[in-house]
Amino acid sequence: MGDETIIKDQETGYPVISETLCTGCGICVKKCPANAIKIINLVSEEDKKPFHQYGPNMFRIYGLPLPSNKGVTGIIGKNGIGKSTALNILSGNIIPNFGEYEKRWDWDMVMQRLSVVEQNYFKDTAAGRSTVAYKIQYVDLVAEKYGEKRVSEIIDDDSLIEEFELEHVLDRKLSELSGGELQRLVIAVVFSKDADLYFFDEPTSYLDILQRIKIARKIKELSERKSQQESQSMNESQPKSKSKSKKVMVVEHDLAILDYLSDYVYVFYGAENAYGVVSHIKSARSGINEFLNGYLKDENMRFRGNSIRFEDYSRTAQTATRVPLVEYPGMVKNFDKFKLSIDDGVLNKGEVVGIIGQNAIGKTLFMKMLAGVVKPDNTELKTELKIAYKPQYIKYKEDRLVSDVLMNPYDKLVFEECKKRLSLAPLMTRRLSELSGGELQRVSITAALIKDADVYLFDEPSAFLDIEQRLHFIGLLRRIISNGDKSAFVVDHDVVLIDGVSDRLMVFDGKSSVYGHGIKPMTKRDGMNRFLSSVGVTMRRDRETYRPRINKLGSALDREQKEKGEYYYSY
Repeated sequence: MGDETIIKDQETGYPVISETLCTGCGICVKKCPANAIKIINLVSEEDKKPFHQYGPNMFRIYGLPLPSNKGVTGIIGKNGIGKSTALNILSGNIIPNFGEYEKRWDWDMVMQRLSVVEQNYFKDTAAGRSTVAYKIQYVDLVAEKYGEKRVSEIIDDDSLIEEFELEHVLDRKLSELSGGELQRLVIAVVFSKDADLYFFDEPTSYLDILQRIKIARKIKELSERKSQQESQSMNESQPKSKSKSKKVMVVEHDLAILDYLSDYVYVFYGAENAYGVVSHIKSARSGINEFLNGYLKDENMRFRGNSIRFEDYSRTAQTATRVPLVEYPGMVKNFDKFKLSIDDGVLNKGEVVGIIGQNAIGKTLFMKMLAGVVKPDNTELKTELKIAYKPQYIKYKEDRLVSDVLMNPYDKLVFEECKKRLSLAPLMTRRLSELSGGELQRVSITAALIKDADVYLFDEPSAFLDIEQRLHFIGLLRRIISNGDKSAFVVDHDVVLIDGVSDRLMVFDGKSSVYGHGIKPMTKRDGMNRFLSSVGVTMRRDRETYRPRINKLGSALDREQKEKGEYYYSY
């Protein structure tokens, strides 16, 4: 009709689609060779405007979560649907524009658009009366900005240094810290602040299972504290106002940890990098179960076509007879400051062995020996089996296109399933150097899965992945293993992932950075009982979804399971 639906922006040089003229036919989506366009008909736009929108054709968020006055408020949802955006708005780093991104907004204008509940929250934030402590998502940025500073220059609180196990790194520069050490340092700095509002964006990345549980407990304790100002007013002869606990909000992709530390939950749903919608506030159990079911009861909204459920077969030991694929000998590897020993063991056809244990205890070294990257001191591993290896830290020597890395898949059906479930289509025309940590992880996982191999080795595949992507990985690997005479080892710190993907468990004992010992694979029940008893944690299964849940420390169920010696998934 002569109207220009798609034009080239004169300032940026990028194309812009007119949202008022677009009819939503979807032809341009199918024609675009780079999968760069999403056309989404939003029902929400008919009822209300976005709470915030970044620009024309750019991401927008509908609704906003608010931290509860009591307990920890969790946020659950896949990547790219506004969780970090919400935290930035709540902390005052972003001023919302309600979809009117051309205007220059200030807090006085914003307050006129808010509901009474939202006004009560933002009036202190806008006036600067609320202090905020924010643990950012990507702690690597801290090392980039302050890399030459030493840990002792960043934090000097002896109690926090001890609590977060930073004694041995005080003289190190931030650029020399591991991911787990940097994560613990950043969290310790947040804890050192006497703030009214605390926001933790993915606090368990890089941490092992024991460290994750410790951090979760500390965050719960934090929500029960009173601010110094409030405590002082309560002790002095001043009019006593109602004392409030500190407000704490957490974004987390480890399902068991999110459930363990949260009292309430908001569910985020929508389309990745397009839009996000915030649910009503829910109890932690109900919110997580509704997320897994893909259906929000209060809103009567189905946001996913399928529900995610966990198998309950792993509550008992597996009795099926399996045929051995490979027997590996006992191995020893000694360095100047670290020693590792591995029991001899058997890997059977059609099974996945999960590997669990603390950080810096030899799990990655064991995987490297199996992959042929490192040689044992006491033996030589000889095998004609083909091995596919996804390392812990992903580095490619050449800056290639993603499509070149994923060329010539052994099984095209598996490749298409990976592209669909891990959202690889938009990445195929991009270079490896342009990818985020999560995008690079998905490419590396796919590169291993599409190889013609007898044994698959995955070292921490959950890193940087959201909850749905982690569960998709479980399904993809189980499909490959169950359809042939193949097997796999998987190292990870996400208990939900290890539970869902493993047939047996291999437990690593020892002392971090000093020595480690890998015990031969055992049943999941025995393996989890051994590991969980060493960290003093009990777990059960949810009656509705069968997902693993961590018992509250000292609860009746926790005490009952410990008395029975059943730390693993007992009702």
